[in-house]
Amino acid sequence: MSETPGPLPHIAAVDDDPAIRDLLREYLGDNDLRVSALPGGAELDALLATATVDLVVLDVRLRGENGLQIARRLRERWPTLPILMLTGRAEEADRVMGLEIGADDYLTKPFSSRELLARIRALLRRAQSQATVADAMGRCRAYRFSGWELNIGLRRLKNPGGASVELTKGEFSLLVAFLATPRRILTRDQLLELSRLHNAEVYDRSIDVQILRLRRKIEADPAHPAFIVTQRGAGYLFDAQVDAVR
Repeated sequence: MSETPGPLPHIAAVDDDPAIRDLLREYLGDNDLRVSALPGGAELDALLATATVDLVVLDVRLRGENGLQIARRLRERWPTLPILMLTGRAEEADRVMGLEIGADDYLTKPFSSRELLARIRALLRRAQSQATVADAMGRCRAYRFSGWELNIGLRRLKNPGGASVELTKGEFSLLVAFLATPRRILTRDQLLELSRLHNAEVYDRSIDVQILRLRRKIEADPAHPAFIVTQRGAGYLFDAQVDAVR
């Protein structure tokens, strides 16, 4: 018996240009996404009150309540809802403001439909990764691997000999991300986002440094790591059997 597919991801596309709404509805709909194309914030609020939305595509220059105001409201009420802003070429200030408010990405008009689809899919994948790790953390008291144990509540790592190993906030966050998704390749961008679930001060330029330091603490030979394995051109993979203590 074939498995029944789950519901398609639901995209709310907000733009006051009917032609853009028609384009988004048709193109995204043809690529396995459900689309609600809306002219403004009031319609978006009504949709969110009655339906589950996976991602919002939001034009900055809307009549009445603009996209930046809507994005601010969305971020306050739904902190993890992905937001992709659409801006004009000359609206650098709007792009910066949108990202500061909490938008996850932006695309300038006129845009390529294929690029828009690629960005939407990337944001959906990232949101799913975050949800997986957050869910695992909420249900797990500890992780064990190869004789090691990481206690989530105490933020305490013990080696196979029972000795405590000190971790910085960034190292702890990266290790949790790896242990929640063992034997799965994580890109540097995914590790950055997952680390921020713990409010750790991990920045894009420091991911590799943090991983190097973490390897020195858990690897028998950091120069030839057995746990945190580099996948060249793709990211990193935690290669061990991981048991979750719930």
